[in-house]
Amino acid sequence: MKVEIYSDIACPWCHLGKSRFERALAAFPQADRVEVVYRPFQLDPAAPEEPRPHREVLAEKFGPRSVAMDAHITELGAAEDLTFDFDTVVENNSLLAHRLLRFALEEYGPAAQARLKGRLLEAHFGEGLDIGDREHLTDAAVTVGLDRDPVAAFLDGDALHDEVLDEIEEARQRGITAVPTFVFEGQWAVQGGQEPATFLSVLHQIAEETGAAPEQPAGPDAGCADGACEVPRD
Repeated sequence: MKVEIYSDIACPWCHLGKSRFERALAAFPQADRVEVVYRPFQLDPAAPEEPRPHREVLAEKFGPRSVAMDAHITELGAAEDLTFDFDTVVENNSLLAHRLLRFALEEYGPAAQARLKGRLLEAHFGEGLDIGDREHLTDAAVTVGLDRDPVAAFLDGDALHDEVLDEIEEARQRGITAVPTFVFEGQWAVQGGQEPATFLSVLHQIAEETGAAPEQPAGPDAGCADGACEVPRD
């Protein structure tokens, strides 16, 4: 079974959803037959390529309710042993990090890509890692087993730039407007950071009924609430 997870490093629900899905996968008897691949998505592709304090960025987008949004995800994260320290979170354009994740997939495989994805989310939300900083990204990659020199050389160039943009556009053409979105076997889509029991049920169902009609993801309200982060509408 192949599971493609569309997510953005800048999305707190993607961090929570990854943790919950991995808990479900650990309880799935056929876990060793499941291939997980992370696909890129940008909630704000027009974000400037410069570090900005998270609190300021979110307040600009959502006003006073941004404080409650952060508090809610922080509480949910604590239940998963995830740290969300929004006072130290630095926002930046996520394209460079997505390119690095694609590089990890192509050069090291899905398992290494998953480790890197986890490290980037963990460090971004809990340690103030700047996802647009080449040195920070290189250090994160080395931490999960990638080789420093090839990673540094890759980040100094523009390889995979167009390929990643094409993947992001393909996601939008498939109707994906919020993340995380989990696509099973290229057909069944589950949107949001669902509870582990929900993911486990889906894994069992798809393993048993691969001929079932595809399900369409349900769209939540705009913003980062109710399980997913969505691209704001004008």
